[in-house]
Amino acid sequence: MKKFDYSLDYKNIDFRKSPELYRVGKGEQGVLLVEPYKSEILPFWRFKTPDIAKESSEKIYQLFLDYLEQDDFIGADMARKFLQMGYTRARRYANHKSGRKYKSNPQKAASKQEEKKLRQEVLPNEVDPVKAESAAIFKEKWQQAKNNEKYIQLLEKHNSEQ
Repeated sequence: MKKFDYSLDYKNIDFRKSPELYRVGKGEQGVLLVEPYKSEILPFWRFKTPDIAKESSEKIYQLFLDYLEQDDFIGADMARKFLQMGYTRARRYANHKSGRKYKSNPQKAASKQEEKKLRQEVLPNEVDPVKAESAAIFKEKWQQAKNNEKYIQLLEKHNSEQ
């Protein structure tokens, strides 16, 4: 599997028309870059309460299934990434009411050494059971998507063509 390519001109690429440019990458990489999928899925992505998370995750999972039905791997992968991001972001807010995990943003570090130091400065956890429930809802749908047989087949096919 090739790394996600951040050097592409994402503002001007339609990945539905140029699927050969898409790289899966790790985890949620590119979830807020790859068009037109970002614009199709993002309006439904919410996790404030369990009821909202349930409605959101079901809608995004249905988009995932719709993309699979069209053999649109990139759309399915992007929907999977949004489900994963629903889980990770809800978990972040379940653990940190502000949504901030670190005292200082490690991505703004001047060096790898400084970044490593900043990643050790984790804010204390503040348990929010509502957000934890939202996270669990998204996690279930994310796992369903990730383990979907057709998705796995399309993933293997996409990666073999890279």
